[in-house]
Amino acid sequence: MASASSSHNSSTQNSSTQNSSAQNSSASSSQKVRVRFAPSPTGYLHVGGARTALYNFLFAKHEGGDFILRVEDTDLERSTEESMRMQIQDLEWLNIPWSEGPNPKDFTDMGPYGPYRQSRRKDIYMEYAQKLIAAGRAYYDFRTDAELDALKAAAVAAGNQQFQVETPKQIVPPEEAKKRIAAGEQAAIRFKIAEKRDYVFNDLVRGEVKFPSDMVGDFVCIRSNGMPVYNFCCVIDDALMKMTHIFRAEEHLPNTLRQIMLYEAFGFEIPKFGHLSFILGADRQKLSKRHGASSCNDYRVKGYLPEALNNFILLSGWSSPKGDEIMSREEQIAQFTPDRFNASPAIFDPVKLEWMNGQYLRALPHDDLWTRTEPFLKEAGIELPFAKDPAWRDQALSIFKIKMNTLADAVPLFLPLDDSKFAIKPEADEVLVWPEARQVLEAWKAQLQSIAKDRLTEQEFDQAQEGVKQAAGVKGKHLFMPIRVAVVGQPHGSELKMVVPLLPKSSLLERVDKAIAALKV
Repeated sequence: MASASSSHNSSTQNSSTQNSSAQNSSASSSQKVRVRFAPSPTGYLHVGGARTALYNFLFAKHEGGDFILRVEDTDLERSTEESMRMQIQDLEWLNIPWSEGPNPKDFTDMGPYGPYRQSRRKDIYMEYAQKLIAAGRAYYDFRTDAELDALKAAAVAAGNQQFQVETPKQIVPPEEAKKRIAAGEQAAIRFKIAEKRDYVFNDLVRGEVKFPSDMVGDFVCIRSNGMPVYNFCCVIDDALMKMTHIFRAEEHLPNTLRQIMLYEAFGFEIPKFGHLSFILGADRQKLSKRHGASSCNDYRVKGYLPEALNNFILLSGWSSPKGDEIMSREEQIAQFTPDRFNASPAIFDPVKLEWMNGQYLRALPHDDLWTRTEPFLKEAGIELPFAKDPAWRDQALSIFKIKMNTLADAVPLFLPLDDSKFAIKPEADEVLVWPEARQVLEAWKAQLQSIAKDRLTEQEFDQAQEGVKQAAGVKGKHLFMPIRVAVVGQPHGSELKMVVPLLPKSSLLERVDKAIAALKV
């Protein structure tokens, strides 16, 4: 936004006027807060969109207001029904519920201001376009792209590098325009810039923003193919749906000028705007797939918890007044105010996200943690000996969760417990050629056979290992590695104190027999 200037002053931004030309038109502080998240359904919900939704949701809840979901699907080439479903599923996964918008179950409208999908509001947009034409604030423009390109080329040749579309000297009267369109001609409906002046408004994130008077020329409201453009739809929808505040990504900041012009032309109340900082990767480029996962679905598949992802993106552009890092949903709502926004770009730190996810994961009750972990184990085809035993699950999670930062981390930890996956791996050959290996393995088998219980405790494993040490007369790696091969099939990897107490003695005996059979001496 090179042609607009802004300054951030958090101590004064809440008291500044929303628009210098419309000081009496800004949303009333006594009006019930209504905010919205309005994604374009062109793919999965990305982290930046999720943050926008979360901020709007938390602000609404903090203020006792309403959070609305609106689908901006006028881009017919890129918008799909499937993308809308995926984004709604992502919002549900993140537990960001809306009070109005598409019903998440059947996608029918819920709320008094529908339709909540822009593709179903075209008649409304055309009605308001006609109002602008009737008021002399818009006109039918029959100029073709080629004609407009020629005007631009002529302006540039004359030294005018800031070409803007100007109102033609002769505007086609509305009735004549409609006849020509009915006869097959095409015309856009273009907004007429009434006057050249500066537009100044107070942004709730970045303070005072000034748009110079020559930043835009006459702009399109309805394309020549009959489709409305984003800025036009957005203003009408936000006004008719009674939005009081608009929190959205910084990339929308340049749109604000056209939208303020439209608010004024219609006589609508102007909501308070807040443009959220960019989220950048470690290379300070806009976050994208080259930085790893960038959509909420990516993180779900990778085993991240929605509560952790919420908490992490909350702190990517906003900070707790108490300096808190880990916050419950209730604490987030209680502390969430716009004066804590940071206008500087947020750096997405995947290491911190993984750390935070681990904090949330290890704090879960074991019943909940198992419910979330089990699908990852099933997808990996892991079969566990005592998976239906709550006490065994509790013991396993107590042992393994200290090694887990994501739910997917459970897969390699639980894998050694699956008898069907056990095999003596090639890397075990370095151990199976040692002369001491047979003595160690046979002593380990004897120790197992001497134990009456079906499973060993960690203490009993230590005692059994000490018994092997005495019987075989070995220590160090010549003791530990053969036993590890007999338990997990390889000389490195899983800690035996973690694995042995979770396996039945029958499994341990079968495994040591396979190790003995694989001996090279």
